[in-house]
Amino acid sequence: MRLSRFFIDAPLSLGQQELPEAQAHYVGRVLRMVSGDAVQLFDGSGQEYRGSLLEVGKKRVTVQLDECLPGQPESTLNIHLGQGLSRGERMDWAIQKATELGVNAITPIISERCEVRLKDERTEKRMAHWRQVAISACEQCGRSSVPTINAPTLLADWLQGNTAELKLVLHPVADALTSHSPPRSLAFLIGPEGGLSDSEIAQAQANGFQAARLGPRVLRTETAPVVALAVAQQLWGDF
Repeated sequence: MRLSRFFIDAPLSLGQQELPEAQAHYVGRVLRMVSGDAVQLFDGSGQEYRGSLLEVGKKRVTVQLDECLPGQPESTLNIHLGQGLSRGERMDWAIQKATELGVNAITPIISERCEVRLKDERTEKRMAHWRQVAISACEQCGRSSVPTINAPTLLADWLQGNTAELKLVLHPVADALTSHSPPRSLAFLIGPEGGLSDSEIAQAQANGFQAARLGPRVLRTETAPVVALAVAQQLWGDF
C-alpha cells in the first residue's frame, strides 16, 4: 500500500505534530484515515518525516513523527521555466507537469499575445492556487522540495533578469536541443496560446537566448513545457 505524503508549510521535527486545518480536514474527512495509519510529511527543506496518526478528529489531527529521512534528491540541472500566461487549466497543467519533471522555478510571463489579464487581487489568488498545484504535484511524485512560483512578470523584465548558463526560447525553426553543450542551469522561454511574436523572439535573442526546437510539430503552450523539460532532463539532468 502506498504511503500517504503531505506537505506542511512550517518547519517539522521529530515528535508530535498537529496538522494544519486544511490537511486535517483532508486526512480525516476526505481520505477517512484513522489512528495508526502511516504517513510521511515534508516541509520543503529536503527532509522527510515518517510516522503515524495519533488522533483523528473532526477538526484536529495529530501525528507522531518517529523518523527523519533524506528526501528525494533534486536534479543536478537547475531549470527556470518562463511560461507564457495562459487560461485556467492550461496554466495549471503546465505548472503541475513542470513540477513533476523537476523544474526549480516557474515564472508566468506576460507577453503581447497573452489572453489573460490579472488584476492585483486576482494575481494573489492565482499565485496561491498555482502554489497549491505545485505542492499537490510534489506530494504525488515524491519531490521533497517545492518549486518557486514567481509573480507574473513582463517578458522584458524576465529576459533582463535571467542569469542561467543556457537560455533557450522555443521556436519551430531552429536547431535541436541536442546541439547544445550540457549546462548546469537552464532557462526555458515558452510562449502563450498565440505564441511569441517575431519581435519578442528577437528581444529574447538580444538578451542571450538561443532559439531551439523540439521537433517538426508545433506544440500547444501546455504541451511544450512537458516535452522540453523531459528532453532537457534526459540530455543533461536525472532521467
